[in-house]
Amino acid sequence: MNPADAPLLLSQIDDRGVVTLTLNRPQAFNSLSEAMLAALQSELDTIARNEAARVVVLAASGKAFCAGHDLKEMRAEPSLDYYQRLFAQCAKVMMAIQTLPMPVIAKVQGIATAAGCQLVAQCDLAVAVSTARFAVSGVNLGLFCATPSVALSRNLGRKQAFEMLVTGEFIDAAQALGKGLINRIAEPEQLDAEVERLVASIVAKPRVALAMGKAQFYRQIEMGMAAAYQLAGQTMACNMMDDAALEGVQAFIDKRKPSWA
Repeated sequence: MNPADAPLLLSQIDDRGVVTLTLNRPQAFNSLSEAMLAALQSELDTIARNEAARVVVLAASGKAFCAGHDLKEMRAEPSLDYYQRLFAQCAKVMMAIQTLPMPVIAKVQGIATAAGCQLVAQCDLAVAVSTARFAVSGVNLGLFCATPSVALSRNLGRKQAFEMLVTGEFIDAAQALGKGLINRIAEPEQLDAEVERLVASIVAKPRVALAMGKAQFYRQIEMGMAAAYQLAGQTMACNMMDDAALEGVQAFIDKRKPSWA
């Protein structure tokens, strides 16, 4: 098949409800063209409605995870209206990741720059190969990575995030782990296995608890402490009324494994 004719985004789901989305534009370093963003939005919307989906793995084909926005496409139509629409489209995709009722894991096999680094930061969890590198490098072109800064500053400390944004310099996987951008590092041949360990741990938990917990986690981050505790208490009370939680607590009392359907 001609690479130009290949689907921009591949999607598959296994019998556990693990959805794998694969950015499939390797010849363009999986850059986020308008068409790629539209494909991502469509798939995320579909997954949100799929009650069988338990976890999403966001992967990529080729050497790069994602090189950010398609600069050639951006340069071809230099108008304020176009750029506003493009970045609004990108923000909608990023928010769709956060509002999915299941964890999203970035599986990073190569470089992630600019909006590609944003994509990693926006995912709930991230596993990267030891050779991966990350940068928000727009400033090197005279374009401050403002939209990536939203996700980056919610993962890293302020000074660490700002240094990346104003220098445009790369950090390696070990630095990304230390700064909080990723959760785990694996050697290239172990990436699949490391992601699977994380996936297996997640799918062993009740879907409803994860959905309620994810929604509460992101809402409380933006709140003051008193409001956050009020939301957290209400979430736990509602969660405790769910059959899965009642069974889990009873199983603990009975010193047995919970029986979850």
